[in-house]
Amino acid sequence: MLNKIEQLLEKEGIQLKEFSELTIRLMDYGVICRDESQVEQTLYDRYLRIEQLVQDYVSIMGIRIQHDRRFQFVRCFPPGAQIPGMEDDDQPFNGGLRVRLTQNEVAVVLVLRSQYDKALREGQVDEQGCVLVSLESLSIALKNLLGRSLPEQLTERKNLFRRLRQLRLIQLANEDVLDSSEFWLKVRPMIMSYVSDEVLSGLLAENEDSPADTETDNLELNTEQEG
Repeated sequence: MLNKIEQLLEKEGIQLKEFSELTIRLMDYGVICRDESQVEQTLYDRYLRIEQLVQDYVSIMGIRIQHDRRFQFVRCFPPGAQIPGMEDDDQPFNGGLRVRLTQNEVAVVLVLRSQYDKALREGQVDEQGCVLVSLESLSIALKNLLGRSLPEQLTERKNLFRRLRQLRLIQLANEDVLDSSEFWLKVRPMIMSYVSDEVLSGLLAENEDSPADTETDNLELNTEQEG
């Protein structure tokens, strides 16, 4: 098998170590976004050249890949995960590959998804599919929808947003000003694959029935990717 992979890579002018770098990064981070960094731009462009080979390789482990060409990101899912726009996998889900989010992280992701949906309806989306959200509006929405607040401690707040950035759900210009209401962040279109329309509708419906009293324990995110 290794010889076959090397032969296919040679046709594209790619070395085996470059293939390994790409697949290891994808399975380690679970996602590659072209606009995240120079490193991920290089890896994404490399993926385009050997997309079928990468998909065939990870499929041996039951891992599937979602490729959004419009917004230029690649995300991998473990066996049994539900993938937006793709048929369900009949294989049983291995929960060991699921990303574990804290309740604070789940709450913020849910609210960011609702704000992304609102901006999408209003046409306030840039060419990369991103939406600008102020820290102030996020705090207000978090309180109104879930009756929760952002962590008061700056260190905890930084860790929260750093985690969401690691998942490529947001972009941060400068996390050192996270204690300012003037702070803005970019919400990536990938947020839509983490929170389905059904979950979002359920959140909004529960909020209408009982504002600021929604339990995040009952809302499941599609965080089934490599951790």
